[in-house]
Amino acid sequence: MNTKLHAVTDAKGRPIRFFMSAGQVSDYTGAAALLDGLPKADWILGDRGYDADWLREAFKDKGIEVCIPGRKSRKKTVKYDKRRYKRRNRIEIMFGRLKDWRRVATRYDRCPETFLSAIALAATVLFWL
Repeated sequence: MNTKLHAVTDAKGRPIRFFMSAGQVSDYTGAAALLDGLPKADWILGDRGYDADWLREAFKDKGIEVCIPGRKSRKKTVKYDKRRYKRRNRIEIMFGRLKDWRRVATRYDRCPETFLSAIALAATVLFWL
């Protein structure tokens, strides 16, 4: 059983929203699911998996600047702010802290809804209490 966890965080790296998708599904699915509920932001940081022209346009329509490096297979290179992109480590730190909870790291729960609930509980305790 494979899943991907997509997250929206604030500037401090605290999670705001989660979405879980199947492991074999593209990252675009998670981005599309989280797109409507984005909070007001000036910038969005993402990894190469979220590089798509339609997603860049959607962020631009919302008035959000995009800092996502282009995929290596992209014919036309995309410019992005490398200094700003280094701040994406806060997101990776957030995922690492979630995995400090053994239940999340080893995925005790086989039901996706229960697993997402465990992630939400861990995120609430770790970041918001």
